[in-house]
Amino acid sequence: MTTGLLIVVLVAIFIGAIAQRIAGLGFALLISPFLVILLGSHGGVLMVNVCGLVSSALIMTRVRKDIDWDMYRWLAIPAVCGSIPASVAAVFLPSAPMAVVVGAVVLVALTVSLVMQRTSVTVTGNAPKVVAGFLSGVTNAVAGVGGPSVSAYALMARWPQRSFAATLQPFFVTIAVVTLTAKLSLDPGQMPPFQPWAWALIALMIIGGIYAGEKLQRFIRDEQARAAVVVIAFFGAAAALAKGIFDLAA
Repeated sequence: MTTGLLIVVLVAIFIGAIAQRIAGLGFALLISPFLVILLGSHGGVLMVNVCGLVSSALIMTRVRKDIDWDMYRWLAIPAVCGSIPASVAAVFLPSAPMAVVVGAVVLVALTVSLVMQRTSVTVTGNAPKVVAGFLSGVTNAVAGVGGPSVSAYALMARWPQRSFAATLQPFFVTIAVVTLTAKLSLDPGQMPPFQPWAWALIALMIIGGIYAGEKLQRFIRDEQARAAVVVIAFFGAAAALAKGIFDLAA
């Protein structure tokens, strides 16, 4: 990997970590399309899973007192059930269709999230939690994006932002561990070929982004952070989709 490409990856990860700390989600939405373009479909999604695992684990230590563990269980168990078969399928999908899938999933997820923000529908009971968790596990395994379905559920269930943002962190850790275990067991060669010093820089960018997010949190409202994530992610998803279609045509 060239130095310039690594710098772009590091900047994307840093910005994603800031968004994750401020809004509770957005890391995968922000960086998944760009890493797919930079690292390829399989390597990019796997990289999102690795970075998402690290960032959520670190943030979880900062917000543990606000985690709703009962809600976590209702989301995580169905998510694991969706992650395993989807991870197996993702390993054997060709690269170009994967890029199309990633771009399309992110675009659809963003659109649904935006629509849900404007709805007055309120959902109750455990069935919607199960559906949201299962869909999150599937989309995380295939596209590296697990947040939109649970975000849509949170909006329709009127889940308070503080508890929602905190509970998502152990949830993301769980589905990332399951997805990485399944994929690397089937194909260890998917892991991006970074040198140890490059992995160290990636870890520093995640830590630095979380720290910067904590400092910026007092000045930026959640809705402002989410709006910025949506705009950037739309451009990235469109680019990933276009690249996948171009590769298929070629």
